[in-house]
Amino acid sequence: MKTFCILACSFLFAAAAATPLAAQSDNDHWAERAADSAMARWPDGRFVAADAPWHWNYELGTLLEGMDGVWFSTADGADFKYIKSSVDQLVTPEGTIATLKADDHELDNILVGRQLLLLYRVTLDKRYLTAATFLNDQLAQQPRNADGGYWHKQRYPNQMWLDGLYMAEPFRAEYAFISHRPEDFKDVTHQFVLMEQHARDSKTGLLYHGWDASKQERWANKQTGDSTQFWARGIGWYMMALVDTLSYYPADDPGRKQLLAILNREAASVARYQDQKTGLWYTMMNKTGEKGNYFESSSACMFVYAFAKGVRRGYLPASYLANAERGYKGILSHFIKSNGADVSLTDTVKASGLGGNPYRDGSYAYYIGEKVVTNDPKGIGAFLLASAEMENAQNAKLGRGDTVVVDGWFNSQQRADAFGHQVYFHYKWDTLDEPGYSMLGHIFRNFGAQTRELDAEPTVANLHGAQVYVIASPDNADKNPQPHYATAADATLIADWVRAGGVLMIMENDTSFADLDHFNAVSEKFGIHFNSVLRKHVIGRQWELGKIAIDPTGPIFHNAHTIYVKDVCTISVSGPAHAVLKEGDDIFMAMAKYGKGTVYAMVDPWLYNEYTDGRKLPGAYDNYAAGKELVRWVLAQVPR
Repeated sequence: MKTFCILACSFLFAAAAATPLAAQSDNDHWAERAADSAMARWPDGRFVAADAPWHWNYELGTLLEGMDGVWFSTADGADFKYIKSSVDQLVTPEGTIATLKADDHELDNILVGRQLLLLYRVTLDKRYLTAATFLNDQLAQQPRNADGGYWHKQRYPNQMWLDGLYMAEPFRAEYAFISHRPEDFKDVTHQFVLMEQHARDSKTGLLYHGWDASKQERWANKQTGDSTQFWARGIGWYMMALVDTLSYYPADDPGRKQLLAILNREAASVARYQDQKTGLWYTMMNKTGEKGNYFESSSACMFVYAFAKGVRRGYLPASYLANAERGYKGILSHFIKSNGADVSLTDTVKASGLGGNPYRDGSYAYYIGEKVVTNDPKGIGAFLLASAEMENAQNAKLGRGDTVVVDGWFNSQQRADAFGHQVYFHYKWDTLDEPGYSMLGHIFRNFGAQTRELDAEPTVANLHGAQVYVIASPDNADKNPQPHYATAADATLIADWVRAGGVLMIMENDTSFADLDHFNAVSEKFGIHFNSVLRKHVIGRQWELGKIAIDPTGPIFHNAHTIYVKDVCTISVSGPAHAVLKEGDDIFMAMAKYGKGTVYAMVDPWLYNEYTDGRKLPGAYDNYAAGKELVRWVLAQVPR
């Protein structure tokens, strides 16, 4: 095996001791361990007896959301495989959800739709989009109260519950995003605003679990229609809904500011009721110390997730990370039990609701009397989300305030999507299937950076506010009949941007897939020339032909990696540039310091989803882990 000199630094997943939790820490990779444990406990997502009927349900949706979060943080293909196999148990090849009773109009049934959208966007299998479209159409038929708020269920007329916002709105926002329906965000915003307007208590700032617009229910206040208690998990659902929905909002949508304001108000209220000693929250949030009240695990996980993700994505002030850290330590010390491979979460309330038969009166006695269990799927799903976020939080300070822009000009290939729109797809953040950079985008965002796409020519205005500019495989005429070739003016502008402190990432390709001749006008500004030769030519699935072993001896990588590339060019260096990865006389990776800025160059777009999402490459290749080290190094080059 040939050895390469290079850049390095991945994360070593040390096994945590299966001893008392007090001796363990939040660095013990609980997300991966709990995910593995859940997959072993509930094969194919089934958490009922083998002979019991199995149906579409929101508890599965919560569990799979947790798996989704772990997959995007680790690129372990087993997590995605589990999501797919779990959904495939319930969706026919034609895209029908056989066990769904659509006439019940339950918002709970919408939640698994998020996994349908994930599966469609990753695999492009239209049966998942067919099923997701059915759910979106069901929302269009959902009964509403006089103010336009969704009924929680057909059998709960005029009632809005906090739970319903999580069940429906992140799905609807993502569907609106991929289907090019920005007008739908107005109604998404309205659901959140309506709930806060009617359910928020002016004294505590907390939200009541339910609101009956008709004021007829026995549990409802006859003046306001509100229920009487502040149920922690209900508020947790609402906060998670906010941070998840915001991810899909157009930057200029006026509803985005409204949702951010709601999130910040609720975060302040929830933080006030965090127990100072344990870092946890009582299930009845404002009844500290009252008889029968207890610390509940799923709500703590939800709050930790919302705080940590809110900070990482820039929705909340950085000060709330301290609340997440205290909460997570409390979760580990009070609720997590482990004997090695098995990870269990205790003290999760099984279910709480309002009305129905037998009737739930929404009293304090009712809530504290509901069954508390170990290893509830909702709790495990929330713990997975919280754990993935807390592992991200260890790195998220590095890129906080930075914006990473991916090019959509020099590589402007388009394709028709399922909704009849021509969309940019090649090496783009929002492309989840093989040619996309969605996993790389997640790495950057997990390090605290924000990401956006630049579909126009780079100009001073267009690069304003960008700290990192990613250009991958600029088009040639074979791949794009109307390529935007780099010009001398482009080269000068980009060089000036780098000189002022920008970090440029150039990830080229071989001449059959990309333009080298014109783009060398840009790279040569930094002493980097891409050579029109072919190396690492791979035939079929002979993976070893594209294998590169990275030694942890260079400026970028500090851990050993084995990465995969396919059909690449080589680099020549001069002036400020120097090689960081070589095989014999062939240079595959280079870098240059230029003024206040930095340039990274690679002969392959090697961090696209096909090679990073854990679904295709053999396990010996760790492009994702190497990509994390590269991103850490790139963000560290940004002048502070």
